[in-house]
Amino acid sequence: MEESRSQVYPLHQSESARSNFLGHVNHGSSVRGLKKRGHGSRSWIKIYQDGNSKTVTLDKATIMRCCSLPSRDLRLLDPMFIYPSTILGREKAIVVNLEQIRCIITADEVFLMNSLDGSVGHYKLELCNRLQKEKSDDLPFELRALELALELTCSSLDAQVKELEMEIYPVLDELTSSISTLNLERVRRFKGHLLALTQRVQKVRDEIEHLMDDDGDMAEMCLTEKKRRLDTYPSSDLFLQTHLSGSGTVISKSAPASPERTLSGAELLQRAFSSIGKYASLAGSSNNEEKIEPLEMLLEAYFIVIDNTLNNSLSLKEYIDDTEDFINIKLGNIQNHLIQFELLLTAATLLATVFTAVTAVFGMNLETTVFDNASGFHWVLVVTGIGCALVYFSFLFYFRSKKVLSA
Repeated sequence: MEESRSQVYPLHQSESARSNFLGHVNHGSSVRGLKKRGHGSRSWIKIYQDGNSKTVTLDKATIMRCCSLPSRDLRLLDPMFIYPSTILGREKAIVVNLEQIRCIITADEVFLMNSLDGSVGHYKLELCNRLQKEKSDDLPFELRALELALELTCSSLDAQVKELEMEIYPVLDELTSSISTLNLERVRRFKGHLLALTQRVQKVRDEIEHLMDDDGDMAEMCLTEKKRRLDTYPSSDLFLQTHLSGSGTVISKSAPASPERTLSGAELLQRAFSSIGKYASLAGSSNNEEKIEPLEMLLEAYFIVIDNTLNNSLSLKEYIDDTEDFINIKLGNIQNHLIQFELLLTAATLLATVFTAVTAVFGMNLETTVFDNASGFHWVLVVTGIGCALVYFSFLFYFRSKKVLSA
C-alpha cells in the first residue's frame, strides 16, 4: 500500500526536478507549521511583584491555563474589538478592561496587553516604580495594580473632559453673539465628542458602582487573601481523613464491597463535605468584611473621582443644551419680527394697489365733471392718498390691539 502511494519518478527525470518538488513540499509544511504555532499568540508585558518586567509572547491557551480564565474573558482584551470598560473578578485573576489599559492581574504578577499606546507604557513604568520604591504598602499586589489602572483611567477621562470643556465654552460664547453655519457645525462636532466621552465615563462609573454593591464580587477580587487561605487551611484529603478517623470508621480500599458499607461510606463522605462547607462558610463570613474593606475603600475613592468627572460632563452637556435653547429662542424672535414686517409690507402693498387703481381709473379719458376744474385730478390723488393712509394706520391700530405687532 505504501509503495503504491509513494511518488514515482521517471528514469529520465533529473535530480534537480526531484529536489525542487521536495523543497516545495517542505516549504509548504513549514509555512503551515508557522501559522499553526503563531495562531492566537500575542505580545504581553509580564510585571512581577518586585517591579521587574519582561515582554513575552503567549498564546490564548497558555494564558487560559496560567490564569484559570475562560475564553470569553480573553475576548474582552482582544484589541481587534471595542468593548466597554469591564472589571471581572475570577478565581485566580482579575480581568481589567479600562479604556486602553487591558490586563490580567493575578496574586503574583500582571499580564499587560502590549501596545504602542502611551497609556500602556505609562502604566508599566508607574507600576514598576511603585513596586520597587513603595515596599511597605499595606495593599496587596493585585489591589495596587488595580488601583493604578483606575487612577490612570479616571485621570485620563477627567483630563479629556476638561480639555473638551476649554474648547467648547469659547465656541458657545461666540455662537450666542454670532449665529453662523461654521459655529453651528463646530458645536455639533463638539457635542458628538462630548456624548461619546460621557458614555465612556458613565460606563466606568457604573462598573465601579456595580462592584461596590456586590460583596461577593469584591471578595473574588481579593486574590492574595484567597491564596493565603488555601495555603493555611488543610487540604480536603487530610481533613476528610481526620474526620473519618475521628468518627471511628476506616474505609479500606482492599476490603470487599458490601451494600451496607457502601451506603455508610457515602453518608460519611456527604457529612464530611458538608462539614467542610460549613467550616469554610463560617470562616469566610467572619472575615469577609475585613478582607474586602481595603478594596471597598479603594473603589469608593475612585467612584467619587469618576462621579465628579461625570457631573462635569453632564454640566457641560446641559450648558450646550441651554445654548441651543437660547439660539432657538433668538431665531424664533427673529422669525417673528420677519413675519411682522411681512404683515406690514403686505398691508402697504394692498393700499398702494388701491391708490394705483384709483389713479389709473381717473387717469383715463372719461367724461366726468371732475376734469372740468384744472386741479380736480390733483384733489382725487390727495383724497385717495389720505384715505389709504387712514386705512393703513387703522390696520396698525387693529394689529397692535390684538397684540399681533409688538409695541
